[in-house]
Amino acid sequence: MISLRHHLLTIVAVFLALAAGIVLGGGPLSDVTEPASSRTGPVAKAPGSTPQAVYAEDFAAAVAPQVVAGRLEAREVVVVSVPGADEQVVTALTDQVAAAGGTVTAQVRLKEAMVDPAQKSLVDTLGSQLMTQQGDAVDAEASTYDRMGQLLGLAVATSVPEGEDVTGRSRSITAAASGADLVGPVEDVKRRAPLVLMVLGTDAADPGSDAILAGLASGLGRQAAGIVVAGVTADGGDGQLGRLRADPASAQVTTVDGTDTAAGRAATVLALAHALGTDGGAFGASGADGPVPLG
Repeated sequence: MISLRHHLLTIVAVFLALAAGIVLGGGPLSDVTEPASSRTGPVAKAPGSTPQAVYAEDFAAAVAPQVVAGRLEAREVVVVSVPGADEQVVTALTDQVAAAGGTVTAQVRLKEAMVDPAQKSLVDTLGSQLMTQQGDAVDAEASTYDRMGQLLGLAVATSVPEGEDVTGRSRSITAAASGADLVGPVEDVKRRAPLVLMVLGTDAADPGSDAILAGLASGLGRQAAGIVVAGVTADGGDGQLGRLRADPASAQVTTVDGTDTAAGRAATVLALAHALGTDGGAFGASGADGPVPLG
């Protein structure tokens, strides 16, 4: 029998999908704004936004708090942002995690050198050194970026659903990666989180960069209980998120496109809750599995 909660979520998903559809037909998704009473992050409104697009965004923003409430209760999330990720979107997503009852335990900002194919030698050398220190906690056969993703995962994430304390060894990983200018400073991390939210940045439209993102996401996912990779609407379809979805290495990664909309940000939070118990799935404006995971 279908529960009342599941039925409610199904109805809301239909409205969210409708909202996304209206926006897609009305203009650029990043050009709409939310009312001050319900916004989860500042999204600038550009001239030319249609009334339909504004209404769709306002509607999604208004229902989002009820939709996500309690979905991440007492859950911990680490946010990993890729170079070029919109800081306003990242902030809006962290606010949504809090609205869902979750806690962001750390924010890891990848630097340009981490995702630059020309810097692969640096990433490989540091990864080899750190792997030696971590023993069998990292797959010795992993590729350069899968290995680095696993190492970062050891530092800030865990497969234990309740989360775990940070250790001296995990701190040494972030210190080394920061010292090599591969990640920004990672401060005040007290807990390793079971959930990882990776927020995509600028689409390099480069096969080398695509392989790097797939490797890092796959590696992070190996160390976490669940991982969601999220991007803006343009990242879906033929964009970098669409290409990530097509990469076999990312089969266990949950993806969402549409983070430049209130509907997409709500779907991202629901995807995090989904990822805690189920690997994989493509959601959002171009998601093959629907606009939002239900249940």
